[in-house]
Formats: sequence, structure tokens, C-alpha cells
Amino acid sequence: MPDQLWAPWRFSYIESKEAPGCIFVDLPAQDNDAENLILFRGQHAFVMLNRYPYTNGHLLIAPYQHTAEMADLSDPELLEIHQLLRSCVGWLKEAYAPHGFNIGVNLGSAGGAGIPSHIHWHIVPRWSGDTNFMTTVGEVRVLPQSLEESYVKLRAVM
Repeated sequence: MPDQLWAPWRFSYIESKEAPGCIFVDLPAQDNDAENLILFRGQHAFVMLNRYPYTNGHLLIAPYQHTAEMADLSDPELLEIHQLLRSCVGWLKEAYAPHGFNIGVNLGSAGGAGIPSHIHWHIVPRWSGDTNFMTTVGEVRVLPQSLEESYVKLRAVM
């Protein structure tokens, strides 16, 4: 009989796939940044913690404009997003001292976008040796810090 690995918190994520709306529109419209894990608000875009991270400190940058297309973003929007990418790397370096980063955007479902209707960037801090047997064999990620603790840690360096 195979071993069981329980992750009951994932069920809310599975159910949320059915929910109408868009987190990148709905969450910034609320006045509850800490609960929604929004770390920084710019003029055209915002930074938030990924609620289902690959590593601690996994950040997302999204424009306020609801679009799936990079071509729909103005030069000021793209400039601010790239300035926020630079800031996120600095904040993560100060808070976590990672050895490297994965930074990218997944365009469309075929490109791996979990929310294909709203373009967004991922900033994933990485450490030498952070891929262990749980990730490579068990396809499981072990995160040693809660999202709330990550939020507080990152807000402290911003």
C-alpha cells in the first residue's frame, strides 16, 4: 500500500478553480492586504505572495489591468512591472538570502499559466540543494515557513 501524504489545505485551491472572478482583480479591490497577501501596491501593478508557492517567498506581480496579453500592457505598465521585478529580487535577497531565482511569466494554458486570463510574473527564490527527494521523487514541496510568517518577514524589509 502506498504511503499517504495529506494536504487538506489544497482542497480550497481545487475548489477555487471553479470560482468566478479573478484573484488579480478581486483581491486588490478589497481593503485587506495582509489577508490577501498583497505586499506592495504600485500605480499600475502590485506584488503578492503566491498562496500556493513552490518555495518560501514565491512572489507574483500582476498588473491591475485584467488582460492575458502582454501586447495589451502600456509602456508605463511594463516599466513598472520590471521595476517591481528588480525590487522583489532585492527584498527577497534581504529577507531570505537565496542563492538564485527563477523569474518568468507563463502565457496561456498551454504555456503553463494557472490563471491564463490575467498575465502575471513569478519570482521564485532558489537555494543550492533545494530540490530534495520529496520534490524529485514524491512530487511534493516542503515549505518550512507559513505564508503569514513570509508576509511579515518580507514586509519588514520593504
